[in-house]
This record gives sequence, structure tokens and C-alpha cells, in this order.
Amino acid sequence: MSTDPDKGAEAADAARQQHQDDDDALGKLGYRPELKRTLGNFHTFAAGISYISILTGTFQLFYFGVSFGGPAYWWSWPMVFVGQLMVALCFCELAARFPVAGSVYNWAKQLGGPHVGWLGGWMMLTATMVSLAAVALAYQITLPQISDTFQFIGDGSGTTDAAKNAVLLGAVLILFTTLVNAFGVKLMARINSAGVLIELIAAVVLIVLLAAHITRGPSAIMETGGLGKGQNLGYLGAFLTASLASAYVMYGFDTASSLGEESLDPSRNAPRAILRALVFSFLIGGLILLFALLAVPDLHSKQLSVDGLQYVVLSTLGSTIGEIVLWCVVVAITVCDLAVHAAGIRLAFAMARDNCLPASSLLARVSPRFKTPVLPAIIIGLVGVGILVININQPQIFSVITSIAIIMIYVAYLLVTTPMLIRRLRGQWQPAEGKFSLGKWGLPVNIIAVLWGAAMSINLAWPRAEVYNATGPQHWYLRWGAFVFIGIVACGGFAYYWFVQRHKAGVLEEHRFQEAVDPTSPPPPPAAP
Repeated sequence: MSTDPDKGAEAADAARQQHQDDDDALGKLGYRPELKRTLGNFHTFAAGISYISILTGTFQLFYFGVSFGGPAYWWSWPMVFVGQLMVALCFCELAARFPVAGSVYNWAKQLGGPHVGWLGGWMMLTATMVSLAAVALAYQITLPQISDTFQFIGDGSGTTDAAKNAVLLGAVLILFTTLVNAFGVKLMARINSAGVLIELIAAVVLIVLLAAHITRGPSAIMETGGLGKGQNLGYLGAFLTASLASAYVMYGFDTASSLGEESLDPSRNAPRAILRALVFSFLIGGLILLFALLAVPDLHSKQLSVDGLQYVVLSTLGSTIGEIVLWCVVVAITVCDLAVHAAGIRLAFAMARDNCLPASSLLARVSPRFKTPVLPAIIIGLVGVGILVININQPQIFSVITSIAIIMIYVAYLLVTTPMLIRRLRGQWQPAEGKFSLGKWGLPVNIIAVLWGAAMSINLAWPRAEVYNATGPQHWYLRWGAFVFIGIVACGGFAYYWFVQRHKAGVLEEHRFQEAVDPTSPPPPPAAP
């Protein structure tokens, strides 16, 4: 018993030393520690997996994959996973070496210089604000199916009832995520971790229940439904379109590292969290999609390509169990938006701390009480609600912008993996000593990551009418929306940076790391006259 106090003291000393080491690592990057380190292993893992949010993504996009690729669209899930795994492995090396807030921005800056870093951060920040609104819209897909009570505007039969109700529900969700994030990372992490735990348990239970209701063999995922006939590329063209349903889900794993300044031992924990979040999402999501296709009563039902997984769950498991699962989906949507909002706040803070945004000193200000940047939480929430309003009378434009936001995230990832590859080829890249390293596999993994990112960005941006202008009338600016919108955001934003903000960029004085002065050291000699 006498050794217990000694062990407690040793543990406290080790914790203090770890905190100091983490702060020293941040100091080497030029930043003063300001955010509160309270997040452990599960918190960072939960942040990554809630951003990916398997229940949100699969329930929101299953109908799209089946509509354009039939049951065989399932194969896009492992295809996207392999490609994104290559990106994630590159990110793991970066997370180990640069455990800092606003991961994509800071990584691009460290690898490609301040201009590449700004562009990567700007693309990611813009996409994050759109994603915040896009995820919030998922409430409309799920809540009214649980009960008509949640259709507050009209009865759902009007041409704009669903769109207006979606804006109302989404605005309530964004208000919630704004308040939670403004009150500090500890509250956000607790709610997020609890939500992720519910989501994971629900996902596993759903897999078991669907597996118990299987009505056909695995050969079902080879069925194409005759899709692709008449296209230049045949079924490959249909499959590439359907693969967007998987590509829209498996991203955001870098969030586990974006909380690096609020995590314990982030250079070791963040790489693990990134990989665990992606691998768990792949396994759980893949099994849900597989067993849903094998268990649905009618594989060729039109409702499968209209209501998606919601139809599968309700028709297969019955209304009671189905509604319980849908409530768990609501929880998943909530924590997904919470994580998206949190990632956006850290990104805005990181860019503002480097004086790369308008009113940077205000955006980078950390609340002394909550130890989190409050103003970015409010502004990102307001922008998210503003984007939602576009959905009221222009749902096609909103769907275009949402699709483009995903492309911008893939492009932002490319602005990290491409300069990283250039540094590898020049022999200028060194992983953190004693931390996560790809070793001899670094170069081939990095090459595949860049090729994958470029290929999927082109696939996502391809001017397909069914994606960018699904209903008439046809407009060229919708069909080519990816190129038009991204061109405006990238060129307009970079022009502002180049002509206005570039000359002011640099770590703000109040956020700059200051070497501690040893009181026992002699004072510096007086300056020469």
C-alpha cells in the first residue's frame, strides 16, 4: 500500500512531462500552446469516425449508388477504401511529424510553402462550411420517416415542403453544433464520443439483424440491372457514376489530427486514430451495404432507389426495430455535423493564427474561459445556415454545390499528397524519428495516393447531367458546375490572398511561441553605441 502514492506521483509527473513534450513540439512549429489538452485516444478516434459517419453516409447515399450502378455498385466501396487508405497512410506520417490544428492547411504549408498551404486551407474551409449544411439536410431524409410530426412545414406533398422543412431542421442542428463547439472541446468530445458509441453499437446490431434476414446469396452483388447500356463506357460508366456514393462518404479522417493541439501525445495517437477511423468505417459500412442488398425483400423494387436504406430497414426489420435504427441514424447525423463543425473551427483558427484570413486577430482569439476559438464557431454556423437557405427554391443548385464541396476536399488532399511526393522524389522528406513511418513503402504509397486523388477528382467533377442537372431545365452552368464553382472559389480566393492578405501573413504576435527566459542566465550585453 505504501507504494501507491509513489505510483500516483510518478503517473502525474509522466503526464506533466508528456504535456510539456507536446507543447515543445508545437513550439518548434512557432506556435504558443493555447488550446486545452484534454482529449484521449478514443476522443480522437471518435472525431475521425464521426466525420466519416457511416450511418449518415450510407443512409443518405445508398439510393444513389443503387440507382446508377445497381447492386454491383457495392464494389465501389472497397475500391474507394483502398484509394483513401493510401491517402490516410500519407496523412499518418504527417500527423506524427506535425501534430497541429488545421491539419490539411498546416501540412500543405509545411510541404509546399505558404501559398500552397493557403490554397489548401481555403479549399478545405469552404468545403467544410458547405458540408456542414449538406449533412444537416440529412435530418429531412430520416426524421419525417420516423414520424410525420417532424414535417413542420406543410404535409410533404407540396413542391417546396420538403426543402423548406429541411432548412428548418438543418438550422436547428447547426444551432446545436454551434453552441456545443463554442462551449469548449471537452463538451464537444463528450457528446461526440457518446454519439459515436451509440452509432457503433447500432451499426453492429444492424449488421447482425440484416444478416439474420438474408434472402439471397452473395452473387446478388454482381447484378448490374442492365444499367450502362447505350453509354460509351458501358457498365463502367454507370459504375463510375455510382461510385460517387462511396466517394462521398469516406473522407474526413484527417479530423483526428486536426485536434492535435487538444490531444494527449498526438504524434503517436493521431496516426492510430486516422487509420482506425478509416478501417472501422470500411468494415462496418461495407457489411451494412452488403447485408442490406442480400436481405431486402425485393432487390428490384423502385423504392430501393428512392428511399434507399431507410426502405430496406423498415421493410426488412419491421416498423418498431426500423424506427429504433433510424433514431440511431439521427444520432449519427448529429455527431457527424458536430465533428464537421469542430474541424472547420480548428482550420479557421489555424489560418487566422497565421494572419491568413480577414479579421485574423479576432478569429484566432481563444476564449480564456472555454479555451476554444468562439468566433469561428459562430461564423461557420451562420454561413452553414445561409447555405441551407439556398435549398428552399433552388435544390438543384444546392446539390451541385454539395457535390463540389466533396471535390474540393479531394483537391485539398491533393495539395498535401502532391508536394509530399515531390519532396520524397527530391529526398527531402523525413518522417518523425521513432514515430509512424512508411519506410520503403512511402514512395509507392504516395504515388498511388496522388494518382488516386487526381482520378477521383476528375470522376467527381465529370459534367454528368444526372449528378449536376438531374431535372430540367438544363443549364450549362449546372452541368459544368464543378469547374465553374471551384474556379470561382479557388481563383477568387487566391486573388484576395495574393493581392491583400499575402503581405500581412505571418504568425500573429500574441500566438507566437516565445522562448522561456532562464532567470539565472546573465543579461545580454548592452548594444554598441
